[in-house]
This record gives sequence, structure tokens and C-alpha cells, in this order.
Amino acid sequence: MKNVLVIGSTGQIGSELTMKLRKQINGATVVAGYIPGAEPKGVLKESGPSEQADVCNAAQLAQIVDKYRIDTIYNLAAILSATAEKKPLLAWDIQMNGLINILEIAREKGCAVFTPSSIGAFGPTTPHKSTPQDTVQRPTSMYGVTKVAVELLSDYYFHKYGVDTRSVRFPGLISYTTPPGGGTTDYAVEVFYSAVKGEEFVCPIAQGTYMDMMYMPDALRAAIEIMESDPSKLVHRNSFNIASMSFEPETLFAAIRREIPDLRTRYEVDPVRQSIADSWPDNMDDSCARKEWGWKPSYDLDGMVKDMISHLKK
Repeated sequence: MKNVLVIGSTGQIGSELTMKLRKQINGATVVAGYIPGAEPKGVLKESGPSEQADVCNAAQLAQIVDKYRIDTIYNLAAILSATAEKKPLLAWDIQMNGLINILEIAREKGCAVFTPSSIGAFGPTTPHKSTPQDTVQRPTSMYGVTKVAVELLSDYYFHKYGVDTRSVRFPGLISYTTPPGGGTTDYAVEVFYSAVKGEEFVCPIAQGTYMDMMYMPDALRAAIEIMESDPSKLVHRNSFNIASMSFEPETLFAAIRREIPDLRTRYEVDPVRQSIADSWPDNMDDSCARKEWGWKPSYDLDGMVKDMISHLKK
């Protein structure tokens, strides 16, 4: 990777990934792509170039690729799970029509493409414990439907046209840098804000609901490592299970109380979020990612909790 375009650079993943790429890849140009109303600010704006990059505007994307001689595109434009249920047609337009635009540009101009998938690509008939890399994928949410299609379409462009597509299935992501953005797993971020502020946290996910989670530093590292890995060793491409930790709400609350004992919580289950969560895996088997490109997480639950709280307090 020498010249990189990050589409969705001001979102939960993109804002941190753009900065990490700029710091990690010596001599690289990393362009922060954004949509109107979500312009880069502060250090994200000042540390490198930025361009308006709407995934639904193919001509605009092609101009950016040509201008900066882009060789790698990180396509992070997406409508997250709970929000996608409210706006399913918008989610389809951004996640599918946007991806077609990117893949066609990549085919014509020789770019590699990373478009993340998710635990949302699985459904209620998927094995929920140690979910295999290759298994049943019959999601019941629009977010999940688009993620399965993203995986298949990305693989199609690799096999049909030789486009270097690679991806991971992200678990729920926990970060102190950007606020939650409408995902089913975002309760695991929201509770930290309540804990640090001394406010009661109202949990929208039922007690006993296990889901895979990951601390953002591990997620960013995975997104970079998969694109830098030796392609000859990749049996799978779109998309790899990656895992770090799996917990239910009470396990997370107990870990936070070890740092902030007066955390107060109660439950008001959101039926939309809960139905999505119930269809997702409890934990994924990431042995293929470990074997094919050396994936290994750095953070466990307690390490993540301590780091989150220390940063949010600041």
C-alpha cells in the first residue's frame, strides 16, 4: 500500500484507521474520503489530504483514484444494523450500489479493495457457538443481507476479474474515539460513557445475550494486516472470521465495576436490536485467519475495559 483512499473516513472505524495508516505507512498518501456534513476536522483534516467521496458517485471516486494514484481502497461506507432496519433501501443503495462502483473502478484501475463484513452476515440457522469460517449464512436483517452480498460480490470480482479483494468479519467494535453509530453491539460502547459520567445505563440488549466483541486497536490492526498479508497463503478472502472476546451484558458490567464500582444499570430491551442480536453468533472460530495470515488479538476484556476508562476519563 502506497496511496490509499479511505471512504467513510470520519466514521467509527474510518477516523481511527485513516490516522493509523498515515502514521504506519512511511511515505504513503492516505486520502480521507467523506460525504457532505461529515467533513474531517482537527488532526484528521490537518494530517493529510481529504476529498469528498460519495460511494454512489462513481465519477467522483474515479477522479480521486486518478488524482492520487490510489492503489488501495478501504470501503467503510455503511448503514449499521439497527439504523438499516429503519432505512433498508438506503442501506442497500450505499452498501451494494456503492460497492459495485468501487469494484468497477478497482477493476479498471488496478486497485486492491477492503470492504468489511460483519458477524451480521450470519443468521439464526448458523451455528452460534464456535461459528465456523464456512457455514450457513441466512441473515434476517437488511444489514446482514448486504454483508453476505458484499462477501459474494467481492469474491466474484476476485475470481472473475482478478481484483485483489480482501476482508474480515468484524465483531462488535468498542472505541473511545467516536460515539456509537446505530449498531446492535453499540450498548458495549454506550455503557462506558454512562459509567464515566456517573449516569445510570439503560441496556437495550437482554441479560445473557452473548456476542463477539473487539477493541478498536485490534480491529484496525486486522484491517491493515489482512491487506499486507501474502496473497499466496490466502485460501479465503471475503471474509475472514476474526475474534477477540465474547461476553453478555452482565459480564461487561462486572468488569467495568472493577474499575468504577458505582456503575448503575437496568434493562429496557429494544426488540429490534434484540432480534438482531439473537440471530448472531455467540462467538466465532477464527482459526482460518490465524493460520492464513497470522491473526492474533492483543486485548482481552479486562485490558480493554481499563484502557477505555482511562481514555474516556481524560
